[in-house]
Amino acid sequence: MAKKTNKTKIWLIVGGVILVILMLWLVMGYNKLVGLDNTVAESWANVETQYQRRLDLIPNLVNTVEGAVQFEKETQTEIAALRTGVAKAKQALSTATSPEQQQAALAESDAVVSRFQGLNINVENYPQLKATENFLSLQDELAGTENRVAVARKDFNAAIKNYNNAVRKVPTNLIASTFGFERKQSFEADKGAATAPKVEF
Repeated sequence: MAKKTNKTKIWLIVGGVILVILMLWLVMGYNKLVGLDNTVAESWANVETQYQRRLDLIPNLVNTVEGAVQFEKETQTEIAALRTGVAKAKQALSTATSPEQQQAALAESDAVVSRFQGLNINVENYPQLKATENFLSLQDELAGTENRVAVARKDFNAAIKNYNNAVRKVPTNLIASTFGFERKQSFEADKGAATAPKVEF
């Protein structure tokens, strides 16, 4: 009888140790997924920050250009439309909550930048514009911001890749499916984005 009791105790201890190990594995896997999910959210916030920065810079550049030169009627119309587009893009970016709304807001922001880059300003016809230090500084800022946007998108896609790998790989996929962690969509460029817009100054 004593041998049976000892065997039962041993099995209970072994079972308890296995249960503790499983619980630790579950907690560590869950915490890893939460950390990766938070990294994705932070990366997306960085993308939005850079888009916002870009949208804030465009009106400054337009005001600088407008103040330095008297534009023909067509250019003034383009500038007015650009200002309206910036305001709409900012509004869309600040109110987007779902991934679809966020993608639409980013597409709207990209459209504004594309329109800005298409603004046909010939600097050689306006030498005072060429000499405007603010204009040159803001041009550099905009170029730097475009680089920041590209880096933020790249970082976001890297975070998505790490997260999706964890969600799909065994054994963390068991934890992910149990707790509702689903694959996330990476940032995708709009159709036609592979063709660089022509900028003429």
